[in-house]
Parts: sequence; structure tokens; C-alpha cells
Amino acid sequence: MPTSTHDTGRHHQPECKEGTKPQPENWAGQLRLNIAQRQGTSYAASQYHEGALRILRPHYLDKSGQVNYTIINPGGAYFGADRYLLDLTIQDQASLVLTTQSATKIYKTPQGPAYQQLTAKLGEGAVLEYVPDQLILYRQGAYRQSSSIDMDPTASLALTEIITPGWAPDGSSFGYEELWMRTEVRVTGPAGPKRLAVDQLRLRPSDYTDIQGIGLMEGYSHTGQLLIADARIDQALYERIATVAEESPTRSGVSRIGGDNTYGVKALIVRSLAQSTGEIMSLQHSIIDEIRALWRGQGPLDLRKY
Repeated sequence: MPTSTHDTGRHHQPECKEGTKPQPENWAGQLRLNIAQRQGTSYAASQYHEGALRILRPHYLDKSGQVNYTIINPGGAYFGADRYLLDLTIQDQASLVLTTQSATKIYKTPQGPAYQQLTAKLGEGAVLEYVPDQLILYRQGAYRQSSSIDMDPTASLALTEIITPGWAPDGSSFGYEELWMRTEVRVTGPAGPKRLAVDQLRLRPSDYTDIQGIGLMEGYSHTGQLLIADARIDQALYERIATVAEESPTRSGVSRIGGDNTYGVKALIVRSLAQSTGEIMSLQHSIIDEIRALWRGQGPLDLRKY
């Protein structure tokens, strides 16, 4: 399976290479959302967008009061050296599900990798479900992503990613140059922030004779990951999610980390290989639906992209 790492805080994990983190004035697009809660309903206390990122008007998908925002990119794709920022604050007891209008496409990037930085702060009892559509990497494209999450011990987090190889004129599936995604989750409590997890995925198809070979993509074309962090994760939930993953048409593994050294917060990371975007998306949504029902009494995630 693709290279990845999970960390409980004992070992340092490398940041993206020096120079890949952009300065604020270099953003091609930025979106800042501050989500608050009033009388059981979450809403944007403040929002700001600039450049090639926009959001659609909020939707409320059920009666829980959780707000849903959809990110759109009027340019339709990320191009070479494009740099994007998503900056989220979810205040105490607020709940946000954030998605994208369509797939994020990475085309040829001769000017350098496209880059996205996600930062999020989750307050007491806050909920963040970040469920974007798939990332499609086309021939000679390169993409790097850095996600940094700080959460209260009582907050709840779900992050998904699906990576799809784009079509190429010669029919090859892995003509892109590089994919590098790094996610770090920290829990902030009385003794300060504690690192809960680091998840890192890096793929450079040209480094391998056959990237779809044994020990790499194992004959599959698509990969995805789902990270869940919450103090309520227990053995029964782990076994249930492992069963759901095993019964899916994907080839998936489930890892769990965290515990006493992170104020009791635990994490599950589900890494998947498949032959289609839909297979991974179906698995991820099934797992998210399980925790929505178990922890908050919510119905299935039914995203509206209009």
C-alpha cells in the first residue's frame, strides 16, 4: 500500500520541504470560516473569501442544527504553483460539515506543485466533518497538502480524502509527478497541546518500476483515507468499522491510536485501495454515517451540491 505514517507523538515527522509553505500574500485563493452556535443552530459568525475560492450559501441537511457549506473553485482546477488556504474555526458546541462542489483537479504543474493548507481549531463539543470530493491528479501534475487540526478533548473530527489518477492520452493511469499529503491532529488541554496523530501519504510514480505492484498499489488505481478523532472511540466501534471495511469491495486497513496521553482522545485511520472513486466514497460515508448515528443521533450524510 502507499507510504504512510501514523504517530502518537513520540517521533518527529518531517514537514513538507522548505519553501513549500506559502506566505499569506501568495494565496491564489483563501477561505476563512468562523462557525458559532446559537440556540442549537450553527452558523457562520464571520466568513471571508478571496481569489479563486468561494462558498455556496449554507444548507441545513437535517434538524440537528449542523451547518453545511460547499466550497467552489470558479477556475475549475489547481494549476502550477497555485497556493490555497482553508482556515476554519468551529466554536464551542458548533457543528460544521464542509464539502466541495466537485472534484479538485490538478493539471500539469511546470511552475511547481499546487499546494493547499488547511488549518482548523475545534472548541469544546465542536464537530467538524470535512468530506471533499475526490482529488484528480493528471499527467505531469504535482500536489502537496498540509492539514493542521487543533481540537478540544470533547470535540469530534472526521476528515476524508480520495485520490484518483487522471486520464492521459497514452492511456496510462499514473502519469502525475508527485502527491504529498500530511495531516497532523493535536489535542489541547490543561497541560497544553498533545500530538494525537500524524498521517502522511507520499506517492511519486516515477520512483517505481510498477507503482501498481506488490507492496505499493497492489493492482489498484485509487487510494483514500479517513481519519476520525473522538474520545468516544472504543473497542466496539473499532470492531464495527473494521467489519464495515472488510465487507466493502475495497482493500482497507484500520489503525487506532491515542488514549491517556492525549486527554483520552483516540483516533481511527482507515486507509483504502480500490478500483473506483465510488467504492472508497461509499465506504467512507458508511463509516461516517455510523458515528453520526451513534454519537449525535443524526441521519446519513446526504450532501447537497447545489
